[in-house]
Amino acid sequence: MNSQCFPALTELITGIDMDKRKLLAKIDFYLVTDSGLSKKRTLSDVRNAVEAGCRIVQYREKDRSTKEMVKEAFLIKEICEDKAIFLVNDRIDVAMAVDADGVHIGQDDMPIAIARQLLGDDKIIGLTVHNLKEALEAEQDGADYVGLSPIFDTSTKEDAGKGIGPESIKGVKNALNIPIVAIGGINKENCMSVVRGGADSLVAISAVVCSDDVKSETKYFIDMIRITRTNLS
Repeated sequence: MNSQCFPALTELITGIDMDKRKLLAKIDFYLVTDSGLSKKRTLSDVRNAVEAGCRIVQYREKDRSTKEMVKEAFLIKEICEDKAIFLVNDRIDVAMAVDADGVHIGQDDMPIAIARQLLGDDKIIGLTVHNLKEALEAEQDGADYVGLSPIFDTSTKEDAGKGIGPESIKGVKNALNIPIVAIGGINKENCMSVVRGGADSLVAISAVVCSDDVKSETKYFIDMIRITRTNLS
């Protein structure tokens, strides 16, 4: 492998011993990358979000070659270090190549049981779910968290379906023992309703990566989530 194309692999793969699972209990804002929407490019978005305090990053890339994805994933892992959980969307091969902290997969992707066999028990696996039935199955199959989607109508993902509303979160939350990440159409105006509904974390792709100041926007969502949680307690 060309050392000029990739970072020092051994250092990146073995240099972080922290149990990232412990961070799952502390997540609030969840960054999902989108190179098609980003104004400042993916690496800049990740760096700024992590500097703002984001504790979980999902690398979602649909338009690059596997080689390009592996190269970029190594760099994202270096940014996240022990500060944030680093997951790869769908591509278990890329996650394994860079020894990411885990993956996020969808209903039509590889079954959780097989993904777990490939990745190992120490890795984090998240699954997109759309209702209580899928959420219960995900937990039973060994998911570490679920991404409940879509909460609101969204244009970020064409096949997302109609929004289920923030009031739908509580029923899922009460039935599960794993974290719930709310996804879909979330912005500054409705993010508090999502937290009040019971979400442990939330994704707001357009609101953050389309902005001119990713760090400031990330910090805004983190602050609003924490303030809303405090007011509920």
